[in-house]
Amino acid sequence: MSANHPRKNQNALRFVLLAIAPVAAGLLASSEELRSQVSAGGPDLSVSNARRQRFSHNGTTKDEGAAGFFDSQGRGGNSGSSGAAEAPAGFDDLTNGMTPQGPSFGSLTEQTVVPLRSFNDNRFVFEAVETVADGLGPVYNAQSCRECHQNVVTGGASQIAEHRTGHVANGEFFNSLGGSLIQSRGTDPDLIEHVSVSDDIRTFRLSLNTLGDGFIEAIANSTLTAIRDAQPASMRGTAVLVPVLEGDGSARIGRFGWKSQHASLVSFSADAYNNEMGITSPLLPEENTSNGRYVGFGSAYDPVPDPEDDGTDIAAFASFMRSTKAPSRGAITSEVTAGQAVFNQVGCATCHVATIVTAPESTKVNGGAFTVPAALGNKIIHPYSDFLLHDVGTGDGVPLLPTAEYAATADQIRTPPLWALRTRNRLMHDGLTFTKQDAIARHAGQSASVTAAYNALPDARKSQLLRFLDSL
Repeated sequence: MSANHPRKNQNALRFVLLAIAPVAAGLLASSEELRSQVSAGGPDLSVSNARRQRFSHNGTTKDEGAAGFFDSQGRGGNSGSSGAAEAPAGFDDLTNGMTPQGPSFGSLTEQTVVPLRSFNDNRFVFEAVETVADGLGPVYNAQSCRECHQNVVTGGASQIAEHRTGHVANGEFFNSLGGSLIQSRGTDPDLIEHVSVSDDIRTFRLSLNTLGDGFIEAIANSTLTAIRDAQPASMRGTAVLVPVLEGDGSARIGRFGWKSQHASLVSFSADAYNNEMGITSPLLPEENTSNGRYVGFGSAYDPVPDPEDDGTDIAAFASFMRSTKAPSRGAITSEVTAGQAVFNQVGCATCHVATIVTAPESTKVNGGAFTVPAALGNKIIHPYSDFLLHDVGTGDGVPLLPTAEYAATADQIRTPPLWALRTRNRLMHDGLTFTKQDAIARHAGQSASVTAAYNALPDARKSQLLRFLDSL
């Protein structure tokens, strides 16, 4: 939202600026340099170059402590992790305890909401509809976080998919003119982005569930590498290192997005705000282009100076997601229990890891930018994912970034968490698979042996496995 929006609160603003000031100062300086280049007739490629520089890291990672307990066989429990407790779960619009519930959600308005005060305040910000006066666009996909993340409550997944394209020349991937993401909407009819004939790599990526993401953020790097190292060589995942935009320049193992392109929820929020709604922030102060043409502040299309959000909104988005409960399970019958045994037997659980314990309370993560609170620390979760990248034959051809470091990610996809699977009727990364049987059949590459084992099962055992998936 723009700095003059009525929901801006001075206490919240001071909190955000203290949190991001060290990195924001450098970003804003480079943003000013970018605007001067554009006004001087410089190349529009400076926008993508500036963004690429922000998505770089110094090659080091921070110690986040010893690996937490994990179990790929679905036994759960707290063995191996002293004092661990089950994370709260449910589709009920209630806080997990990291933030207070706050005033009645129905009582909040643009005039009374106080970002960062409570779960309900932050949910209100997450659901708020952006306008051109707030900085929407000029190219964008949605007007609200809730537009892409709401099923069956705010923060869940949806049927909304984003569109990515590019092409390969001499073995190297190149983004489309405005980046691999093709925004589907614009604030002016002349701004709508279109796919070039030469960009013959084309894919959709379905919107993901964000419920329980605070627990995922609280998983220590060492836990993810321990999961990786325990996998057989033929199925071993890739723990991709990514920058934390609000951090100290060090890297962290990515875990959010179809390419595990983000490791923190603040970074994820800033990226989504910029790419999906076209709203800039201190962490990403450059506007997207329209097919490579500069359309930001100073052009005829954008009346709001950058950054359009002062940092309050992205902090509220992150706080909301950190405070959501994990998705809850459906009914667990004898058929479901038998199906989980089949799931483990054929090897699905190698990548779809059933149980993970988060890092202890007070652990510093995200390059020191976030300290795991009691509500998220030492919690047992059942995401059914290793959050690693794998080549299972469904890679979309678009790497995390078009650089040598991430070239291998073009053919890899993050293991999607299966919690909340029963709330989805469009499956796989592109949303173009409609039954669980077809989703299993699409698994090839590193998961070919698992698919073969499933295909060899008698129908009764297949049915049990499917009943188990129906319970997630």
